[in-house]
Amino acid sequence: MDSPWVGAEPSVLVFDVNETLIDVESLEPLFEAVFGDRRVMRQWLDQLFLYSITATLSGQYEGFFALGQGVLRMVGDIHGVRITDTEAENLRTGMLTMPAHPDVAAGLGRLSDAGFRMVTLTNSPANPAGPSPLEHAGLARFFERRFTVETVRAYKPASATYHLVSRALGVPPGACMMVAAHVWDTIGAQSAGYTAGLITRPGNAPLPVASLPQPNLVARDLPDLADQLIRRWRR
Repeated sequence: MDSPWVGAEPSVLVFDVNETLIDVESLEPLFEAVFGDRRVMRQWLDQLFLYSITATLSGQYEGFFALGQGVLRMVGDIHGVRITDTEAENLRTGMLTMPAHPDVAAGLGRLSDAGFRMVTLTNSPANPAGPSPLEHAGLARFFERRFTVETVRAYKPASATYHLVSRALGVPPGACMMVAAHVWDTIGAQSAGYTAGLITRPGNAPLPVASLPQPNLVARDLPDLADQLIRRWRR
């Protein structure tokens, strides 16, 4: 569905990666094997986002994969389950090798064909030892640049992460649209001067609080978002 549009045509679409483009639910079998309940994955993910934000607000930084392993051990303690080193390493491997959502390649292809400039901004660090999650998912070819928060050692939704992208590309924040599945990410981007498009992946929805920035566009999947952007700016 469309929200009232605010702002000019975006010159750059800035995509979140985890859950927006690649499927975190692919990690559920790991949690089922460890905890006997795949639903624990969502608890782990929520805690991972919480403690990444906590680290930034506290002036601390740890890489996303190492933080994810630490949060796994914490969730294990909460559930009375001892996490082995092998299980922690399996999680890191899983975070590096998540597949793309089935709709993503078609949506990105449509945006690319329409001439939109596209980059990514992710909480995940670079992987000098092998392919990045985006490369493993087969999506890297769609993007002009790939940015990671490790450059500024602060996690989204810190303003520094969004300003990193606009400065590096030589465009004002208002020329950038953040595309994400998480409202905390769209709020952060809009507070830094971006416009925003929210993709309502399962477990995600707009936050109807009038005093907070609302996404400029809301879409059920990436092709839907592409259709809305093309309808507004390419016809």
